[in-house]
Amino acid sequence: MTRPPAAPGAYVLGVDSGGSGLRVALGRVELPGPLATTLCAEPVRTGPGGIDATHLLDQLLPAARELLDRASASATDDAPTGEVAALALGAAGMATLGDRLRSKLPGALADALGVRRLALAADAVTAYAGAVGQRPGAVVAGGTGMIALGTDLVKWHRADGWGHLLGDSGGGAWIGRAGLDAAMRAHDGRRGGSPALLDRLRAVFGPAEALPGLLYPRSDRPAVLASFAPEVAACAGADPVAAGILRQAAGHIAEAAAAVCPTFAGTAVEAGEGGEVALTGGLFKMGEPLIAPLREELAQLLPTARVTTAAGDPLTGALRIARALASGDLRLPRHPTMLFVPQEHGSGQHGGTAVRDEPRTG
Repeated sequence: MTRPPAAPGAYVLGVDSGGSGLRVALGRVELPGPLATTLCAEPVRTGPGGIDATHLLDQLLPAARELLDRASASATDDAPTGEVAALALGAAGMATLGDRLRSKLPGALADALGVRRLALAADAVTAYAGAVGQRPGAVVAGGTGMIALGTDLVKWHRADGWGHLLGDSGGGAWIGRAGLDAAMRAHDGRRGGSPALLDRLRAVFGPAEALPGLLYPRSDRPAVLASFAPEVAACAGADPVAAGILRQAAGHIAEAAAAVCPTFAGTAVEAGEGGEVALTGGLFKMGEPLIAPLREELAQLLPTARVTTAAGDPLTGALRIARALASGDLRLPRHPTMLFVPQEHGSGQHGGTAVRDEPRTG
């Protein structure tokens, strides 16, 4: 049965778990933005059983209690301090590695913090909520990897995000690898080489012939590859090979966005007003060398779309989801692994929403 909306003054918590650690934000149901945030710098462990729920709780619970204690000490009104109406957690790997979180967190958070409502989301979903909110549209989250996610508020539509060996086309690791390939071609005297990128390879990594020995033993190869992407962007203004790599990356990103951007037969989207495609993540900090060709590619594939830069990050998105859940106004599609709301699981109200991985042609 659907719970009534939380009382005004109740708290909400948003959590973002990723490669740089665990970030936690405390807010109030009726107020925009966070009251306070904190960071646990140690990334949550992942093992054979998936994301380690105990390790996550060992970091989250003290951080949440600290934020609640600080808010209680500074409260100047009669708000029901200490009541956590809702918590939303977005985690990298949630969709495929989140079974232990989905089984353990609902009971643990209810016991420890009295959480009344809980949402467990893939980080792409919290990125979407931070960038687009609860409107139909699409988001491209680019960093070391690249994933596009869209929704018509009925289903989620996903493209790419399959990792650097199977996809992430146009992401940081993809750009970095293409740049290093062009540098090694110049080193060998093969076609398609870039002397400018070879110079940057030597400046960053040392002798070109030593690069395989530096790269292949590393367990963080995608991050190492992605670290060369800004060098490609820096060379793009004067080097046609580097510029071509970024244009090809822009094409991949635009194709992923087009595959997930919702269409609405007979609505204003088809009439020319378009939907929103938001860009979020560190990849786009490379600026115009990537953004300019990306806008051109998107204009060809999605001519009526509004391309925006995300106003909020995944932590903002998690807090927005928690606030919407607390007020009974969560409109984003539920899904067993993408956006799991335990109280509703199996109730028949929102469960079982599909996520489509295939591109759509109409």
